Parts: sequence; structure tokens; C-alpha cells
Amino acid sequence: MFLPALAHYTMTLPTYDELMLPLLKLAAQDDQEHPIRELREQLAQKLNLTPEQRTIKLPSGRQAVFDNRVGWASTYLRKAKLLERTRRGYVRITKRGRKILAENPNSIDDLYLQRFNEFKAFRDRATSEKTETTISEIPKSPQSTTPDEVIGNAYSIFEANLRDNLLDKIMLMDPSKFEWLVLSLLHAMGYGGSIKDIEGVPVGPDGGIDGLIKEDKLGLDAIYIQAKRWENDKSVGREKIQAFQGALAGVGARKGVFMTTSSFTKQAKTYVERLRDSKIVLVDGQELAQLMIEHDVGVSIEKTFDLKKIDEDFFSDADI
Repeated sequence: MFLPALAHYTMTLPTYDELMLPLLKLAAQDDQEHPIRELREQLAQKLNLTPEQRTIKLPSGRQAVFDNRVGWASTYLRKAKLLERTRRGYVRITKRGRKILAENPNSIDDLYLQRFNEFKAFRDRATSEKTETTISEIPKSPQSTTPDEVIGNAYSIFEANLRDNLLDKIMLMDPSKFEWLVLSLLHAMGYGGSIKDIEGVPVGPDGGIDGLIKEDKLGLDAIYIQAKRWENDKSVGREKIQAFQGALAGVGARKGVFMTTSSFTKQAKTYVERLRDSKIVLVDGQELAQLMIEHDVGVSIEKTFDLKKIDEDFFSDADI
């Protein structure tokens, strides 16, 4: 009886996309920042939600369904730059958000947000590498989407959002701390010996070498590092890569890794591809965040799901 009752109550709750427009309107009350918690309470009051509806939990039991949906509505509005995060747990409406409200839309959903390049870029980052189909093209109807597809697509969106959040956190770090993060990531990926191998690395001048780490535990070779904590709209150009290569040559090095929170220009990538006497690997912001996720640097496991299948070997010899 529990599952049907849960389904009944959750169906009466607004979906996350149905919450986007009313949430944006509440944030537009003034030009001040607002705690998400406060906006969530105001939304619940306006929707006349009952205490029972407010306490319905997700299957994990860790969060209320309504709270979760408000959180995702806020996330999507921020990805479209209709809201902006001012500090942890606080948002403020943007000029774009006010402009959209002035157009008096009937609703705001995923399809509506596709008009904004920032939101499209976010959804594109959530695209599975195994398919050419983007998330926005996948049918929403449960009847046309298999459970495997639902899980896979949801995981891709979670991970894309996590990558963006990691980069937001990194941009708040001190530049020297970012260089330490890069070295820590390489250590987590198996480079170097003990964690002491990445301590006390001198910081080099711009265009020089920010640090180094042993290629393996025996220290047969060294990998030199350049780390640039740049805003996403500022790409690393060829001249920075050339300067880094010059710094490598100055210390007789052949291998280097250039990591940035932003991206690399086409000219920078082409330059690296044509190198012959040295090897430089370019790691942009999205790849940096993905490597952090894969190697558990700056992230922790919130929850896990075990998907089990029939053990055919167990039943093959069974006397059934």
C-alpha cells in the first residue's frame, strides 16, 4: 500500500519545471539576494501544500521530494542565467531573469530554456558519450523511455551539474591552492610516490612552471605543471603554451601538463599536436572536473545504487 500512496501524493506535487516560473517570480520581489530555504517556504505556502505533502521523501529517504524539486528548478534557472548564486544557499534574479518575466510567459520549462546558449551548453555537457542524441531530444514520456535510459540520462545530468559546481568552487580558491589541487589530482591518478612528493613545490612566474611531480613511484622522469585558474570566457591561447614549452626546454624537460579551469583555443591545440621534441597534455575545465570526479578529489559519495541481475550460472545447474 505504501508505493501507490507515495505515487498518489507525488503526482499532486508540482514538477520541477512547473516550479521554475513561480520561483523566478518570488526571486523578483526586489533586487536583493534571497535564501533558497526562504523561497522554498514561500512557494509551499502559495501552492497550499499540506504538511503531508511537504514530508514525502525521495526513495533514499534523505530529502523531501518538494525540496528536491525546488532545488533542481533553481539549478536550471541558474544554468540559463535567470538566477545567479550570490553565496552558498542564496540566489538573486538577474537582468535576463527580469527581462523574461517582463515577457509574461505562461510557463518556463526545459524547452523554453533551450533558447539560452548557457543552458544549451549545460545540457550538451550532459550528453552521453555513447550516443549522438542530446538530452533535450530524448522523449520525456515514461512509455517511450526504458528504465536503463532514465537512469543513464539522469546520471549524466547529475554529473554535468557536479562538474559545473566543482569549477565554481575552484574559482573561489586562492591561485596557489589551485596549483596544489592540480598536483593532488595527478597524485590521485597514480603519478609520484607518496603525498610528500607534491609538497613544497615552488610557484613559478606566469608562463613558467608552477610545479612538478614524478611520473612514477621510482621517479624515472618528471612531469612539469602549469595551472591557470581562469574564467570560462577567457581561453588559453597559443602564446601561453609556447611560453610553457620554453620553460620546459629551460630545465631540460620533455613532458608537461597544462591545466586550466577555462578552455584552449584551436591554435593552442594545433600547436600541441605538432610538437615533436616534447609532449604537452592540455586539460580544460570540464576535463579537469571530470578527472576530479573519477579520482575522488574534492568529491565524496552521497549514495550508491546496486542494480542486480539474475545469476545465470547459479540457476544453470539447479534442479528446478
